[in-house]
Amino acid sequence: MHDAYAALLAGRPADTATWSSFWDELSADTLEPGEPARLMAALCQDTVAPETLTCLVRSLHVRRTGPVRAFPGAVNVVGTGGGASTFNVSTAAAFVAAALGTRVIKTGSRAYSSTYGSIDLLDRLGIPLTKTYDETAASLARHGIAFAGYFVYPVELTVLARRILPLPMRPYGRLLNTLGPFLPALPGTRQLTGLSSRRLLPLARRLAETVDDREVWLCTNDIGVDELISFANNAVHRGTGRPALHLGRRVLNTAAGTLADLERVPEATRVVDHFLDAVSGRLSEVATETVALNAAALTIAAGQETRWRPAMAAATAAMRDGTVRDLVNAVRAGAPALAPPVGEAVAHG
Repeated sequence: MHDAYAALLAGRPADTATWSSFWDELSADTLEPGEPARLMAALCQDTVAPETLTCLVRSLHVRRTGPVRAFPGAVNVVGTGGGASTFNVSTAAAFVAAALGTRVIKTGSRAYSSTYGSIDLLDRLGIPLTKTYDETAASLARHGIAFAGYFVYPVELTVLARRILPLPMRPYGRLLNTLGPFLPALPGTRQLTGLSSRRLLPLARRLAETVDDREVWLCTNDIGVDELISFANNAVHRGTGRPALHLGRRVLNTAAGTLADLERVPEATRVVDHFLDAVSGRLSEVATETVALNAAALTIAAGQETRWRPAMAAATAAMRDGTVRDLVNAVRAGAPALAPPVGEAVAHG
């Protein structure tokens, strides 16, 4: 039994050195049969110490090898998944922000608790994930937006998925959703990460401190969605020592609404048309305002804008005049969709 698994069973924290040893043995395939799956199940328990998860993430960061390309000025938007289900607001917002001139590198996942995640949507749109940093840079140069593939994540996660086979990784989706946003090697200016619950904030703050190649802004609200919501009370937490930004209807001057305004379409055949309507401002006023709010957050995180209402107004205008839809179609025309790699391990929103 590895020390990391023993620590979890005993309710003790596992430090960075212990996790580094675990990854060494995992790669060498010297762990006991079935131990990777049992360890993952133990990690999914609510009693796991935040220190253990923080050290796990830090241990993966220090194992990175090979060159990593930086993207100054670029922002990433990615949520933890879970919580109330909505349509792909963050993906829509990424396109809107890119149409406004913000350089956006989007990461995401396949669906864990909902009908489809951002990668499922991209598949339907015919938009591939980039496979290298050079491809990411090329997409950014051409379109102002790129969808980074699995190469930005630690290779140890792919090894872990293969050691767990034939069991699926899906049962561990909630854990991977929580950790996933803090794992990519994706140097940029900032990252906007929505949390599906305010209870995740203390852990997310610790995980954000392990990320040294970009500043992470954490977003919460009072309705349990991992995005900023136009009719909710939102908070943007911008790091240690800085006050949170509080954004509610009175501040934003937005319409009243409910989660029904942000529902996904259940029919797979309508997903693409629904998304195109979303980026064209053709859904409800609440849906359009919510996408605009998240796009505004990206432009503000990039330092392109400082005021929320003008940023939202610019986002709404870009949706309704067809600029955003034109960008989506231009990216769609670039290349066919890619199949996911065998042993896909990362899942987050």
